[in-house]
Amino acid sequence: MRTLVILATVLILATAVNAAADGPKLETEEQKTLYALGLTINRSLSPFNLSPSELELVEAGLADGSLHKTPQVDLETYGPKIQQIQETRATAVAAAEKKSSQVFADQAAREPGATKTASGLIMIPITPGTGASPKATDTVTVKYEGRLTDGTVFDSSMQRGESATVPLNGVIKCWTEALQLVKVGGKSRLVCPAELAYGDQGWPPLIKPGATLVYEVELLGISQPSARTELQSEQASFWYYCNDAKTYYPHVRTCPSGWLRVPPHTAPPGQ
Repeated sequence: MRTLVILATVLILATAVNAAADGPKLETEEQKTLYALGLTINRSLSPFNLSPSELELVEAGLADGSLHKTPQVDLETYGPKIQQIQETRATAVAAAEKKSSQVFADQAAREPGATKTASGLIMIPITPGTGASPKATDTVTVKYEGRLTDGTVFDSSMQRGESATVPLNGVIKCWTEALQLVKVGGKSRLVCPAELAYGDQGWPPLIKPGATLVYEVELLGISQPSARTELQSEQASFWYYCNDAKTYYPHVRTCPSGWLRVPPHTAPPGQ
């Protein structure tokens, strides 16, 4: 939480000082890099869903603090309430998103060949496979594309022209369940409710809290589970987060600083 507040402060400072009618001029490499910093920090602010008038209040607090003016509120009293506001707003966004996503899911469930499992996963076969099906403890090689219900692509190995190799017990629940129902060589469209994807937290700024996700996944192959994978299968399910990229596996596949294992549906480390 402390990291989030610091990042938010830096972004508001950039907004208050540098904003102009046509925006700041980006002439030097340093200016462009600092602008990129602002874009990156903005991702940490998205859970607050600030309105223009609310942004003015944040700017006023920043200005008073930076100019050493007497604060209008007691930080020790109101500082701890910041996370409460974030959580309350994320819950509201998640509820609205789930309601709108339900219409999409209902339509998908009526498509020819669609099946809906007890968990709420909807699978629509595209190409039947002829090989074996993986187990939850297996590692699989796939090509995939992830979309929001409005069609926006948020991740695509297909567009990158590459495949991804992932452990089925280290990805979102939707993939773990669905790929066990696919045979090698097969391709399916998966409609994943929030409970099987990124939950009420979402994956800001690309994925809203409570969002239903749509994946097209082609199963290319199955690898035998390693000793490490077998050990993980005996433990509780975890997600793997990379601080370098500020995202979860498998959306990035390498992490120079090392992977952080976190429980599903929790805020990213440091927020």
